[in-house]
Amino acid sequence: MTKSMPTNAHHELNALHPGTAPRLSRRSAGAGVIAALMLSASLMSMTANAQNGNAVAPARAGSDGAATPAAANENAASPSQSKLSPADQQFVQDAGTAGATEIAASKLALTNSSDEEVKSFAQRMIADHTRLARNLDIVAKRQGIAAAPSADASVTGSLESLHGTDFDKAYIAQVAVDGHRKAVAVFSTESQSGGNAQLKNVAAKALPIIKHHYAMAQQLAKLKGVTS
Repeated sequence: MTKSMPTNAHHELNALHPGTAPRLSRRSAGAGVIAALMLSASLMSMTANAQNGNAVAPARAGSDGAATPAAANENAASPSQSKLSPADQQFVQDAGTAGATEIAASKLALTNSSDEEVKSFAQRMIADHTRLARNLDIVAKRQGIAAAPSADASVTGSLESLHGTDFDKAYIAQVAVDGHRKAVAVFSTESQSGGNAQLKNVAAKALPIIKHHYAMAQQLAKLKGVTS
């Protein structure tokens, strides 16, 4: 009959086989190492995702961030990058002076003339030439010409001291008739042979109006007995 082994005998048996306990310890240690590696990889992945999530997107042109080189070049582009030919520059100057002279002289007509028909013609010139001058000014600034045109001082200066019939005759001859005759020539040349497409377009659209002004001026001169 087999007897049960005393507890002390179990301890003695383990002592006789020292390799048993260490093998169990190595398996436990290996499992711990694997778990540690998996935890480390998980933490690295979470850190990388966090860094990517917090990364700042590159600044775009028009945003609050720094503009890209391409955007900086666009912002630095000057309206004068499209160089005007000497003929186009001359048109801008001549057309601007003609318009400014018409407006300034016509404003004088409202105070220095006593003829209602002359004043009515002057009011029409102020309204129309102000619009034409605005259209020309917009295109001129796009081409890098920012200086505002000025009236011909020799014309306006000769009218300032005149009143009544004397003013009417000088205004009709110098401004209404002769001024529009010159303007028709200037705008016709640009509309046909101008080197800048935008200026050609402005000239072509303004030409019919200026021709109509010239016809009105001729009728006014004939009505008032003024020869130019």
